[in-house]
Amino acid sequence: MAGGGFVAQGEVKDYNGKVTLFVIITCMIAATGGLIFGYDIGVSGGVTSMNVFLEKFFPSVYEDQKNAGTSKNQWCSFDSQLLTAFTSSLYIAGLISTFFASTVTRVLGRKASMLCGGAAFLIGSALNGAAVNVAMLIIGRVLLGVGIGFANQAVPLYLSEMAPPKLRGALNIGFQLATTIGILIANLVNYGTNKIKGGYGWRISLALAAVPAGIMTIGALFLPDTPNSLIERGKLETARRILQKARGTDDVGEELQDMVEASQAAGQVRHPWKNILQKHYRPQLVMAFFIPGFQQLTGINIIMFYAPVLFKTIGFGDNASLMSAVITGLVNVGATLVSIATVDRFGRRFLFIEGGAQMLLSQVAIAVILGVKFGADGTGAMSKPYADLVLVLICTYVAAFAWSWGPLGWLVPSEIFPLEIRSAGQSIVVSVNFLWTFLVAQFFLLALCHLKFGLFLLFAAFVIAMTLFIVLLLPETKNVPIEEMNVVWKKHWCWKNYVPDDHMAVA
Repeated sequence: MAGGGFVAQGEVKDYNGKVTLFVIITCMIAATGGLIFGYDIGVSGGVTSMNVFLEKFFPSVYEDQKNAGTSKNQWCSFDSQLLTAFTSSLYIAGLISTFFASTVTRVLGRKASMLCGGAAFLIGSALNGAAVNVAMLIIGRVLLGVGIGFANQAVPLYLSEMAPPKLRGALNIGFQLATTIGILIANLVNYGTNKIKGGYGWRISLALAAVPAGIMTIGALFLPDTPNSLIERGKLETARRILQKARGTDDVGEELQDMVEASQAAGQVRHPWKNILQKHYRPQLVMAFFIPGFQQLTGINIIMFYAPVLFKTIGFGDNASLMSAVITGLVNVGATLVSIATVDRFGRRFLFIEGGAQMLLSQVAIAVILGVKFGADGTGAMSKPYADLVLVLICTYVAAFAWSWGPLGWLVPSEIFPLEIRSAGQSIVVSVNFLWTFLVAQFFLLALCHLKFGLFLLFAAFVIAMTLFIVLLLPETKNVPIEEMNVVWKKHWCWKNYVPDDHMAVA
């Protein structure tokens, strides 16, 4: 039975090997790629709520904030397409760069993409910290987007390929854990720099993005490439040594042979972008489009991009809004740890479904409170008990996302593609994720202005749709070796009609 190109019959294999310190350390280093993603998500929302930053780069928004009173429509006080362009330009750059990253990842290896991503992010953070006009800000953001595009292409693949099947979920979620830690660190930095006298605190917040980028770049220098990638590039003996070290045994012949056969099947596919459209890859292609798209349509970016802005809108003061963002960041990290502890025990489907139900209830409750307190005209006020209740509900929502759609939105797509279309498939995942991230980031403040509290109900409707999608169409993938994944599609009530009993993918 070949790994990548053939469908297995019966039960999946249980390879020899154990969880080694080597594989834990390499995966932890690789997962730091999530730090740059998380830090950027957290820092952008914080600086856009700082008055000195708004006054310098977005004076019209600053004037609206300064003159805001009880007669001001709170829903529209931050509505500025230029302001949202500062945040969302990163994701268009990431979307485009991931297609270039696909080639680098396939031809030069996962490690090379991480190094390219770290270098671009370092330059972008320097530009942002030194910015004197909006153009410099946006150019810097574009370079940050290139860095994230390369990192998000390579890191989830690296983690899924290095990890043993029984621990793949937990180790892969290390990427999401690093992302949540990055968000939390950014929130803490923003809280501290906002207190700096002299009006340059935002520069420190933006420039400190170089720290996580440096950690990832230096760490990547010391990482081995994955056995799958080494085999793909003809380095069989090196791959054998790395696999033996990762599994803690010399008896890796069966797993290595499956990787070799997967690589041979992949070698016959000369046009992976064309090949991925073939019928027998339909299950993976559907997941590549819908899971990352749905991940953004949960509404999480309302919280992660604009948490301080949102809290400021619903009545928290400047420092209080930043501290509230810190609280949600702590919840995010803690809930991601819950996901790491449970994903390989309870499975992907359980966490997806439970998280969806919890997010739905939280969003509906938030919409009701905001609707009652602010109404459609946005001219009301919110007392401290109600503001605290909204914060609790937002934390409940963040926790649900952080142990379900947050980590699993990266884990599941990274583990389902056979080798011959793996880099192309991951590029689709990253680009779809960034496309929807861009759309949500670019139009959230506009939508908040026009839909008011109804925006939360809209995202709640999306949560219903995505939870039904998981219930009906996603098979369980826990503990399945990455090169044996076709078994789960063949057993699924819907996808078995697309996967032949025995095939080799040939372009």
